Amino acid sequence: MSEPDFAGSPAVVTGGATGIALATARLLLARGARVACLDLNPQDVPSPLVQTCVDVADEHSVCAGVAWAAELLGGIDILVNSAGIGAQGGVEDNPDHEWRRVLEVNVLGVVRTTRAALAYLRRSGAPAIVNTCSIAATTGRPDRALYATSKGAVLAMTRAMATDLVEDSIRVTCVNPGPVVGADEVAAAITSLAGPLSGVTTGTELAVNGRASGPQLRPGT
Repeated sequence: MSEPDFAGSPAVVTGGATGIALATARLLLARGARVACLDLNPQDVPSPLVQTCVDVADEHSVCAGVAWAAELLGGIDILVNSAGIGAQGGVEDNPDHEWRRVLEVNVLGVVRTTRAALAYLRRSGAPAIVNTCSIAATTGRPDRALYATSKGAVLAMTRAMATDLVEDSIRVTCVNPGPVVGADEVAAAITSLAGPLSGVTTGTELAVNGRASGPQLRPGT
C-alpha cells in the first residue's frame, strides 16, 4: 500500500534553500503539502516553493516569518526545523564567540521557530514537528565537539518537547543523519515522521546513518 499524501497540509521548513531542508520541502510538495521555506537566503529557494527571509538567530525575524507562512498557508500542520550551521574542531579549538554563534542557530533557532509556531500547531488536526539532528548527537566523531554539543541539545530538546506537548497532541520527533547519507534519504525519513502513518509516533529519534554506529575514530587510531 502506498503512503497517503499530505492532502494540502500546510508545512513550514526552515533552512529550505539548500541540502536536506530543500529536499524535504520538495518531497512534501510532491506529496501534496503546501510548503513555505524560511531561509536566510530565500532567493536560492527554487520555484514553485514559496519562501521568505528568516534569520533563526533573531527572534523578531522568526516570529514575522512564521506568521507570514501561517497566513499564506492558512495555518501550520507540520514544522521541520532544519536550519543549521556546521563547526569543526575539538573542545579547545573554537573560541567562545563561535560556540555562541553555533548554539544560537542550531539550538535556539529550533526553540524560536517552535515557540512561534506552537499557537498554529495547537489549532491543527494533525500537528507534527520534526527536528534535523545528527548522528553526532549519539556517537563520537572526531573534531566535532561544538557541532555534536549543539545536536545533542536538539536531541534532548526533542524528547522534552514531545513529553511537554503530548497533551496538545503535537508529535515531536527528529532524524539523525550520518555523514555519508544523501539528502533525499534523510528527506524521506523526515517526511515519513511528519506523515499520517506516523500518527502515534512521538519522542523518537530515527537514525539515517548507513549503519554507522559507535565512535568514528580518525584513520590509524
